[in-house]
Amino acid sequence: MSHVRRNSVMAGSTLAICIVVAIFVVSAASGGANKSNGISFQMVRSAGAAAIGCLPNAAADVTVKSQGPVEVMNVKVEGLPAKTEFDFFVIQVPNSPFGLSWYQGDIETTASGRGHGRFIGRFNTETFIVGPGSAPAPVVHNGPFPDASLNPAMNPVHTFHLGLWFNDPADAVKAGCAGSVTPFNGDHNAGTQVLSTRNFTDDQGPLRMLTP
Repeated sequence: MSHVRRNSVMAGSTLAICIVVAIFVVSAASGGANKSNGISFQMVRSAGAAAIGCLPNAAADVTVKSQGPVEVMNVKVEGLPAKTEFDFFVIQVPNSPFGLSWYQGDIETTASGRGHGRFIGRFNTETFIVGPGSAPAPVVHNGPFPDASLNPAMNPVHTFHLGLWFNDPADAVKAGCAGSVTPFNGDHNAGTQVLSTRNFTDDQGPLRMLTP
């Protein structure tokens, strides 16, 4: 075999190997891209807000991305009163009586009625509350919804829904919503619910869509 032909054969073999490797890399990358590590969904006006026609443009876009041992949740709200404080909860069911609920954080709107909250925690199929047994609990607040001094014993209860409440009942009234007082803030004297994930059924809350 001539020197020129040997070089041609070797070049052809090298090219074939490169093509195979390239195809493998592209396939692997495509497979990784198809594997989702996050979810996105919307929150809508709560049943109470919709029933009396307050805040017709209120809505929220939510994204949850897995970061290994935790998830990062971003909540972008719009159509709300300007420069107003709201309280964000992870809840068992989207409508009253809401079931077991976890105070996640606050969202404050800008002059345009928009706001953003970023929360880090466990927001997936493993999100739950459990009470292995009853134990004394600290009593800090004695307002309209006083703290319990003893927790109930219970098996694990999953909390796959989200809700947003006015921090102040007066702000709710000013926005044309109900002026009821609820326990959904740090002092247990919040206003009414304004947004929720009631667009999902009670046992299929959106956090259930993400598997860790």
